[in-house]
Amino acid sequence: MNQLLQMGANTVLSSPKGTITVSYEISNLIDISLTAFLLTDSDKVQGDSGIIFYNQPTTSSGVATLIPSEKVGNTEVHKINFDMRKVPEGITKIAITLTEDNSTGFSNVKNLKAEIWTDHNIIQLTPSSFTNENGIVVLELYLRNGQIKAKSIWRGFYSGLEGLCKNYGVEVESDEQNMPSEPITNPKQTPTEPNKTLTVPENENKQNTLPPISLEKVKGKISLDKGQKPVIIEKTPEITATVSWKSGTDYDIYALVYTRNGKQIDVAMFGAQGTPPLRSFGNGAVEHMGDVRRNNRSTKTEVIKLRLNNDILAVVPVVYSAQSNGTGSFYRYKVSMSIDNHNGTSVTIFAKNANNNDRIYSCVPGILHNTQDGVIISPLELYSAPNSERRPILRMGRSNMVEVIMDKGPINDYK
Repeated sequence: MNQLLQMGANTVLSSPKGTITVSYEISNLIDISLTAFLLTDSDKVQGDSGIIFYNQPTTSSGVATLIPSEKVGNTEVHKINFDMRKVPEGITKIAITLTEDNSTGFSNVKNLKAEIWTDHNIIQLTPSSFTNENGIVVLELYLRNGQIKAKSIWRGFYSGLEGLCKNYGVEVESDEQNMPSEPITNPKQTPTEPNKTLTVPENENKQNTLPPISLEKVKGKISLDKGQKPVIIEKTPEITATVSWKSGTDYDIYALVYTRNGKQIDVAMFGAQGTPPLRSFGNGAVEHMGDVRRNNRSTKTEVIKLRLNNDILAVVPVVYSAQSNGTGSFYRYKVSMSIDNHNGTSVTIFAKNANNNDRIYSCVPGILHNTQDGVIISPLELYSAPNSERRPILRMGRSNMVEVIMDKGPINDYK
């Protein structure tokens, strides 16, 4: 059954769980992100764990989970699954919001709409026109008298995600140009042997804005999952990035390097359209240790050595399965990436959110930011769009942290 919910109206949902979709016509002028806020009766968050966005797509309660956006024809579709039976104590409402991160305003967004899917019911929400607003509260899910209800909001903000954060009680720090900081992730692990505290804004591959966090240096064996807080490790003369997977396919590893002068260098044993192969960059500052082909070992690895200098701002290892392999599933082959500084610290990121799709050819487990205080490791676990042979690209975010954009680079050479 289809239902149209007018702006300002509310309705009772047929089920406590379902999916919210937000869609709009794709345009080079716009860059839209979806963020959800878990709110108390006072319409405030309880902390960083009350914010759901691309780098923190869910919370420990599992009340809502953000799904990576996808392109369907000429339409971009964002999805977030919800289960109001898992609402944490003290939370009574979930606000679903959008930000237009190119600062062109929602007046340039065409065919914008939202839908709530529960059981076999679809509730459609369509806004009125917008002008220069670059932040919107789309709808709210809330608990009222034992019922799960939804309200169509479509209220705009001219201050983007910064305005939304302030509205919901999130403290936002601005940089010297009074620009909002980049988003950060929810701390979910306890670092060991804290050393030096470093306040940094977390990178994200979409330009959202959340408050900065404090990172403490960690030691020992650390495991990171997508959505967890980044960590900082000691920068040693040589750091090893090792990608491992179960034998049975032939993955190839390469590294994207972002330099201080704003250039991207691809360190890869194979080329891409207009980009020749390059085994080593910067006199060995980033060096691929050689291609490992199919063999009889139960586990295969490829290694990239990092001897970081001040000209390198970030390094992004990429796992690639050529289309000719026909077996791109990062789930089936249990892909993981480990960063070892050879001084007692290793950080591993597992591809836990991969699926069995053999047409997904690229995986970015995480990003390494090179700072004076150490190497920041952020778990990303990004995947290319199905059938895409394009490499990711790197760009500088508004908080001077490098970010990853999938499927926008040159097409890999056929292997």
